[in-house]
Amino acid sequence: MRQGRCMTPPSCAGTERSPICDHLGVRSLDHPDASGSVRAAEPPSPASPAHRGAALSTALTGAPATVPHQPTQFADTDPLLHQDPVVAAEQAALEALLRCWCRERGAAPDADGVLRIELLGGAARLVAPVRHWSPCGWHRFERVELATGPEQRGAALDAVTAAALLARSAAARPEQVADLAGRVADSVHRTGELLRHRRSRPHAEVAGEFLRAEQALLLGHPLHPTPKSRDGLGPAQSAAYSPELRGSFALHWFAVERELLAADSALPADAARLTAELLDAPGLLPPHTAALPLHPWQAQELASRPEIAALLDQGLLHDLGRHGAPWHPTSSVRTVFRPGTPWMLKLSLGLRITNSRRENLRKELHRGAEVHRLLEAGLGAEWQAAHPGFDIVRDPAWIGVDLPGWDEERATGLDTVLRMQPFAPGDRALCVAGLVAERPLGEPGPEMPSELGDLLRALAGRCGRPPATVATEWFLRYLEAVVLPVLWLDGQAGIALEAHQQNSLVLLDADGWPCGGRYRDNQGYYFRASRADRLEQRLPGLGKASDTFVADQVADERFAYYLGINHVFGLIGAFGSQRLADEAVLLAALRRFLASPAAAATGSGLPALLLEAPRLRAKANLLTRLHGLDELVGPVDTQSVYVDIANPLAAG
Repeated sequence: MRQGRCMTPPSCAGTERSPICDHLGVRSLDHPDASGSVRAAEPPSPASPAHRGAALSTALTGAPATVPHQPTQFADTDPLLHQDPVVAAEQAALEALLRCWCRERGAAPDADGVLRIELLGGAARLVAPVRHWSPCGWHRFERVELATGPEQRGAALDAVTAAALLARSAAARPEQVADLAGRVADSVHRTGELLRHRRSRPHAEVAGEFLRAEQALLLGHPLHPTPKSRDGLGPAQSAAYSPELRGSFALHWFAVERELLAADSALPADAARLTAELLDAPGLLPPHTAALPLHPWQAQELASRPEIAALLDQGLLHDLGRHGAPWHPTSSVRTVFRPGTPWMLKLSLGLRITNSRRENLRKELHRGAEVHRLLEAGLGAEWQAAHPGFDIVRDPAWIGVDLPGWDEERATGLDTVLRMQPFAPGDRALCVAGLVAERPLGEPGPEMPSELGDLLRALAGRCGRPPATVATEWFLRYLEAVVLPVLWLDGQAGIALEAHQQNSLVLLDADGWPCGGRYRDNQGYYFRASRADRLEQRLPGLGKASDTFVADQVADERFAYYLGINHVFGLIGAFGSQRLADEAVLLAALRRFLASPAAAATGSGLPALLLEAPRLRAKANLLTRLHGLDELVGPVDTQSVYVDIANPLAAG
């Protein structure tokens, strides 16, 4: 089945009302009235600083946070657009740290619209005037300063010092402070280098829209303290292996003797046959071996491991070196794409990227294959009947090595996933995180560029409608095309997806309207324990090797975070922080969607949770980093630190 195509609905109808707006009960997006119904966003209007009201930090007072007025936001050039990429990188790192702190500690600006954080027992204060305060967490700040004594302003603060001071304030141990500061320094340095590179080559050709979106995460996760930290990657390696630098490289290949071969395939062809076709060099493979593709960085690192060196010496593994046409790293760094092939490869990569070393675990490999089998056993047809525009990008096969005496709970570093590549060159399948990512390439002006902004402005120009109106309509269509199918899978099948923005793709029609979506990730499935019997009837033995069943409470928490907070609230925050739409308008539209008959018909409990819970559980990336947790290791319910945050939907 072709997975990449969209049916194109009528899209630019002047100022006629949208059928989706009618469906959700939104009275008008173009002609607001005084009744409180959803309206198009208006630009912020000037007002005095005294009216920027916000509560003091809830961490200090216990009072509920309120959203401050933002009268002068975007009034001058965005500091992220500074002409010096090093300055822009420092600003990006500081803003990410402050967003983490505000979420995880409940901090909010004072009444004058300035965020102040007490440091060193009150001897100093971090001072950050707010540029945009986001109900959904994508706050923006002006220059960050460190003030002492009675002074209201102070000297400019760098990201490494800020990280160390904030970690001290969070009662981190000295080694935790040092680790965070080092990773922030690495992230800032890499961000500055990639901004310098991309600013010097703003119009480089890229092989299709899919790859362009994968290479668009210039600043990384907006709520992570070290979004570009890649411990162990040198400058020359970074140039080849980083998607933001538009790197590419030939794969490194091992040949595996059959007695050590570990593999599975849910397809007619076995995994060894598939990798041999990708190698496309039959004379290179020794007899009775299978071709194993590896990341070049991983191959070099593996050679230093005693257990791998022994197998190479014994002739059970054969190092074939680099071979073949170049592959391109996607947004996850370790998953690679080559135009014209039917496969992507999710490679093991022992680099610590953000919080985790990215080596494939055997249970994840089993999970990808069994999800493909489950969908092919009938669930996929039911899902497609309800939502024909949505599917999972399948991981139906894997190949690796059974190391002698190895515990399956540990990664071997040698296992590779074969992921289907379902998109044709002309398909507009875009990583959501790349679509909304800020693009600070140095253009002067008050607004932050992004792929999303370019798309919406082009749509508004073609449709002849106000940009904020088009943005709200686009968001409503997105909920129908991307979010509703994920709710269906949870409610009807008992499978919650870890559908954060980087794991999610939106399909766009020829005009740029959302018309479908895809989910990708063999890690991020939560099979609800309450639905175990029904799921196992569909596929006997499901979950035994993959360890995918979890308590409903865990599934509820993770589903609410990944789909609700990270994905949908994050999308709303991007609209607001980039001045594309009013977040209050989009939150109102989201409430209507979640309360709609279509959302209720999915049977998922997430809509009611998002509408009714005054507080939600959110992953705390700063605290997770301080505690040194690897999110891919250990029980799913203890891999990360979670905190309670105010629910912006309930606040309305």
